[in-house]
Amino acid sequence: MNGLLLASTEQGVSGAITGLFATMLVGLILCLALEEKLHAKKSVIAGIFTIMCLLLGAICGILPFDHVVVGSHEMTPANDVQGYYVVDTDAEHDHHDVVIDGTDDKELAGEDLELHVGGHRLEMPIYIPGINWGVIAIILGSSLFVDVTSKSGLFTWVAIKVTKKSGGDPRKLLFAYGIMTVVFSAVLNNVTAMIIVGSLTAVSLEKLDRKDKLLGFLLIEGLLTNVGGLLTLISSVPNIIVGTTAGIGFVTFFITSSPYVVVSTWLTLWMGARLFGVKKLATQDEQDRAAQLVASFDENDGIESWGFFWFGTAMLVLFIICIATASVLPGDIKHLGMGFIALAFAGLMLIRYKSEVDNFYRSVDWDLLGFFMALFVVIYVMEHALVLATIGGILETVLVDITRETAHVRDTIVLLIGSAGFSSVTDNIPLAAMLASILSDLGAPTASGSGTESGLWWAVIFGANLGGNLTPIGSASTLVAVTIIHKHNLHMSFVAFVKSAIPFAIAQIGLAMVYVLLFLR
Repeated sequence: MNGLLLASTEQGVSGAITGLFATMLVGLILCLALEEKLHAKKSVIAGIFTIMCLLLGAICGILPFDHVVVGSHEMTPANDVQGYYVVDTDAEHDHHDVVIDGTDDKELAGEDLELHVGGHRLEMPIYIPGINWGVIAIILGSSLFVDVTSKSGLFTWVAIKVTKKSGGDPRKLLFAYGIMTVVFSAVLNNVTAMIIVGSLTAVSLEKLDRKDKLLGFLLIEGLLTNVGGLLTLISSVPNIIVGTTAGIGFVTFFITSSPYVVVSTWLTLWMGARLFGVKKLATQDEQDRAAQLVASFDENDGIESWGFFWFGTAMLVLFIICIATASVLPGDIKHLGMGFIALAFAGLMLIRYKSEVDNFYRSVDWDLLGFFMALFVVIYVMEHALVLATIGGILETVLVDITRETAHVRDTIVLLIGSAGFSSVTDNIPLAAMLASILSDLGAPTASGSGTESGLWWAVIFGANLGGNLTPIGSASTLVAVTIIHKHNLHMSFVAFVKSAIPFAIAQIGLAMVYVLLFLR
């Protein structure tokens, strides 16, 4: 071994190169915002920008084309090391073997560390380490698990049971469907929850002769999908990205966010009932007629096998428990992560349909997964082009002190309102990924570092989720809600949605600001 060498591709990046890549990042965001106008899917848009970023990164010489060492058993001491850890073991071929990438310098200060050397050298494509495979595994595994579990008829059974319990009363039905939307959004995903509850709402109100209330119901349910998306760490992709970066565990996330979700759900439903004139049935005759109509609903229609129904129910409960306790699983199992748990449960559920799993593979949102992978690579290149560092520097001048354990009031307000505003006009996923990287680089306290995460992480989480309620393009679930509205020949233009949704969004974001400032700073 010829000794240790510190290598950093970030040194020597000119301002012109940083500006060029910053322009590309702005172009990506604008194209994502104009997705419908361009008639292109997110994965295609992000994929094209990924190709351009990698080509320009290679031409400009900012990407670290190094080998990766695996299966090493030889150790060597390392002192006063920062940035990329590499061992110069192959000077003859003039390359360096990357051993550790992106380790937190503050964790290394004053410690005697050892690095792995030797082993087998892999020539890994530059775009592979740029992708957060843990996030991809969680999304893929959870999607497959939910899709197979839904075949048991469990979710439809729950929805119809709730409808019957309401007795057909519009006010009770609104609150029942609203709560169900929040729970489904937390356990499943926003889009799936909106499709299930929205479809059932349309059928129920038509049978109850209350179709005049359908617009209000669907709009409120669409808004509540983003509130429900705040309930757990895996309820939405921004939660996964920001929460895992901040070191927030599943249980901690749920305990922290649930008080807000409960209050915000009640506030949204109360406002919706008043603004859309959803009232209780006034007379006994109306109540009896509505109860008779909902009694004709059969919750067992979608159940093909009671054995699979109960198996799916048990697996769903076990899945939630395992995800919640992922960080405290015995031994090294916990290091496999939530992505492994999601994929493992998906695999177990697929055994039921082992001869026709290709049907479930076809139903996976590959466009979404492709978009995430491309996005992570773009962010990775932007880090090497110092774009995120530049944005972080600008953000650092705006913010008072990002490293404080108790976040400054102005910092919290800027991040919450800023992330909500940007999330309303473009996809909240790249925003969450970018802000998570910036906060991490600037040294915002994390749960895995200082023991208590900064309130700034929560400001981004709340803003990124709730900003989707300001416009119909702010989130996929609100777009689905508008699609269902149009499907039933109800008028809801872009401007009409904004006018109807903005009182709810202002109330939700205002409540979030108060909650974060008072309890989470």
